[in-house]
Amino acid sequence: MRFLFYHLVLLVLPCASSAYGPNQRAQKKGDIILGGLFPIHFGVAAKDQDLSSRPESTECVRYNFRGFRWLQAMIFAIEEINNSSTLLPNITLGYRIFDTCNTVSKALEATLSFVAQNKIDSLNLDEFCNCSDHIPSTIAVVGATGSGISTAVANLLGLFYIPQVSYASSSRLLSNKNQYKSFLRTIPTDEYQATAMADIMDHFHWNWVITVAADDDYGRPGIEKFEQEVQERDICIDFSILISQYSDEKYIQETVDRIKNSSAKVIAVFSSGPDLEPLIKEIVRRNITDRIWLASEAWASSSLIAKQEFFHVVGGTIGFALRAGQIPGFRQFLQQVNPKKSPHNGFVREFWEETFSCYLRDSSDYKTAGLMNRRNSEVPQSGNASAGFRAPCTGEENITSVETPYLDYTHLRISYNVYVAVYSIAHALQDILTCTPGKGLFINGSCADIKKVEAWQVLKQLRHLNFTNNMGEQVDFDESGDLLGNYTIINWHRNPEDGSVMFEEVGHYNMNAKSGERLYIDESKILWNGFLREVPFSNCSKDCDLGTRKGIIEGEPTCCFECVACPDGEYTDERDASECIKCSEDSWSNENHTSCILKQIEFLSWTEPFGIALTLFAALGIFLTSFVLGVFVKFRNTPIVKATNRELSYLLLFSLICCFSSSLIFIGEPQDWTCQLRQPAFGISFVLCISCILVKTNRVLLVFEAKIPTSLHRKWWGLNLQFLLVFLCTFVQIMTCGIWLYNSPPKSYRNHEMDDEIIFVTCNEGSLMALGFLIGYTCLLAAICFFFAFKSRKLPENFNEAKFITFSMLIFFIVWISFIPAYVSTHGKFVSAVEVIAILASSFGLLACIFFNKIYIILFKPSRNTIEEVRCSTAAHAFKVAARATLRRSTVSQKRSNSIDSSSVSTPNSSICSKTNSEEQSPPGGRQRECKQKVSFGSGTVTLSLSFEEMKTKHLMLCLQRLSLCKFNQIYPIYNKYKGIVGQRKVLNIL
Repeated sequence: MRFLFYHLVLLVLPCASSAYGPNQRAQKKGDIILGGLFPIHFGVAAKDQDLSSRPESTECVRYNFRGFRWLQAMIFAIEEINNSSTLLPNITLGYRIFDTCNTVSKALEATLSFVAQNKIDSLNLDEFCNCSDHIPSTIAVVGATGSGISTAVANLLGLFYIPQVSYASSSRLLSNKNQYKSFLRTIPTDEYQATAMADIMDHFHWNWVITVAADDDYGRPGIEKFEQEVQERDICIDFSILISQYSDEKYIQETVDRIKNSSAKVIAVFSSGPDLEPLIKEIVRRNITDRIWLASEAWASSSLIAKQEFFHVVGGTIGFALRAGQIPGFRQFLQQVNPKKSPHNGFVREFWEETFSCYLRDSSDYKTAGLMNRRNSEVPQSGNASAGFRAPCTGEENITSVETPYLDYTHLRISYNVYVAVYSIAHALQDILTCTPGKGLFINGSCADIKKVEAWQVLKQLRHLNFTNNMGEQVDFDESGDLLGNYTIINWHRNPEDGSVMFEEVGHYNMNAKSGERLYIDESKILWNGFLREVPFSNCSKDCDLGTRKGIIEGEPTCCFECVACPDGEYTDERDASECIKCSEDSWSNENHTSCILKQIEFLSWTEPFGIALTLFAALGIFLTSFVLGVFVKFRNTPIVKATNRELSYLLLFSLICCFSSSLIFIGEPQDWTCQLRQPAFGISFVLCISCILVKTNRVLLVFEAKIPTSLHRKWWGLNLQFLLVFLCTFVQIMTCGIWLYNSPPKSYRNHEMDDEIIFVTCNEGSLMALGFLIGYTCLLAAICFFFAFKSRKLPENFNEAKFITFSMLIFFIVWISFIPAYVSTHGKFVSAVEVIAILASSFGLLACIFFNKIYIILFKPSRNTIEEVRCSTAAHAFKVAARATLRRSTVSQKRSNSIDSSSVSTPNSSICSKTNSEEQSPPGGRQRECKQKVSFGSGTVTLSLSFEEMKTKHLMLCLQRLSLCKFNQIYPIYNKYKGIVGQRKVLNIL
């Protein structure tokens, strides 16, 4: 029963004179009727319905010239189709067009009439009201404008599957085919517009915005999508507000207060012109001029907002406009409008009166003062009559003589969409007309009958529509009933001629392009606030400079931040960076943290002062060693050179040259081959050097400790055995280095961790154990050498290099014991420097202690470099050793025999054996040399004057005879012990 009652109401509405039906319409009969919904007025008059009497129909106010032009576009398209010989031949299209007054209630009143007349036959209600003969069925509806109105209309039309093709409703909610089954549109969805608006925010680096949305199904979904998009781009919204043309004054004032106090300079608005107008008027009254407006397509070119008196507030607005199209002949059609020539269009009369600010004589609307006041509630956009009185119209006025939005033919956007919508329905009917049975869209491939076509059949055909319009564009509704299109980005400029608002194209948004390539803006064409060229600033915080990043402030949105300097090693090369970029391992941030610079490469360089000094010292060592070697080679047959075992000395000097040379490998940038070469070179060179000293010192000690040199000594201490021992000692080091290089070879290493700004190029030794063994083995040989050298320190003076070897070994130990903590505690290039210093110091110590005294004698004291000096020194040493041993035994025995009376043994105290010159006549012939040696033994001292003639033993006997004058009984055991040696004339050869 409820269902039947509902349809009875629908039946009665078109048959009776309803108080809620539109008072004006444009209507023309035809074979097929198309419905139309257009906003001929911006709204309805507010009226308090207290229901004390029968409610009256609300009246529409504020004439919309652009809305009338859109209506004219539908009529023009229908007449053009009716005059076409190819499109729908022999079929006449009619229309029934109503004014929605930009209000849902008025739109639904008109929609009810469309629905009622279509369902009379299907409901079998002829017995109640037979109205079919008077009003033909409407098979499709073009409209409406606003998304909120279209949503309400689509809900009603969808119940009966009447196709609705909107020309200006862009809400993304209308793409839901489960809810809006019969809705299609020739305008792109707001899904892309919200994204495009967020892309503009990102393009100009704005991150602080106010959002304003109409409180309807257009504004709420649009701003919701925009908020999602800006959130992905780290853009913050200060606050969001909902508005309506019916919002009370107090709410508008509070909203404007929030806008005025906000630091956000950009306001993104998803609204229609009528809904936004009250807010703009209040902002104009407050004179808030420092805001940038982002306009959705619903008001981007609205004549209600784009007024000259509003320009100081809304000038510079960036808006989205639909791509303009061309309608050939439409301009002439608009100019031909006339109330006397348009009997089918009831809206022309009011258009004429509003355009020329007059009234037609046969118009009953102007006979009452109330209607006059209603007509004058808004000052007309043209005409010179006062607001309180209008002159009568003749109907012959020239429409081209006045400025009116109706004739604004610059950019046909909505009008073109209306034109495409009508042609879309016409082509769907054409497809039905030309359908071939068996290939149709209905059951079993059947086709619909064009003479009895129903709305649902047209809807089916529209969903499969595909044709090319007059601009060469493909019209093809997708599954959601949408057409893909592009947006034109406009900027509001002031017309220099008359001061009016003009829309300058400054870019476009291509929805078919890849993400990131859709937006194009020519910033050189934009005038901010109508006259500025500099991009306004709309950020919660000032942009962070280069080298700083945004730091979060607790309790504030992410767009409100403080600028924090990048830490060392990180940088930012762009303003307002969210985070700092870490430099690569080989680079470091500069002082301002704006870029990365290559880290300083540090190693012991040849060119730095320290490296040059070490190189000079190494070169000096090589030079001095080479000089000593040259001197030794030149004076190789002198006693000093012979007495120091010249062959081993040569090898020792060569090893010292290698030691000095090995230090040079530690200087310069470490490479793999230098790292693998320097430690083995140093270790082998020093082992060779220490081995030579060890063998040489040990040989002298063994010879002098031997009582009588035998053939065995001479055999085993020949040169072959000496070199063999040197080779064996060195071979151990060579094997150590070989195993080290095979198992874990050293490699060059770039140390980034030691210092953030410096890369230390060092050698990774591979195995510290191998390095420790290498140095430890060298020190072990040095310790053995030190032991033998210390034991040999009292040998004859020509062999007293043992004392200097002892000193050299002490220097060696001091250097290398100090080296270990220094090596561990230093880093970078100083590791190599410490080792070079240790090598040079120990090498110079060996060279100076062992060879410099000999070089001094050879070069500056040649008188001491003779065989007589050597023999005298050797014999004196022998007597000294023997005398000390004998006197020690005699002293002990005397102490024992005289222990009772505690008498001391009388020993020579300071007696000196001497003879007169006559008693000490030199042997005749030949050159003589007298050698005096002071021998201290017991508690006495004896001076031995030994004179030698080269190769004559009798001079030795004379020296011994002198000894007999001074208590010979104590010296005799010494002579008796060594007389065999003297007699053999080989005192020196035993060495």
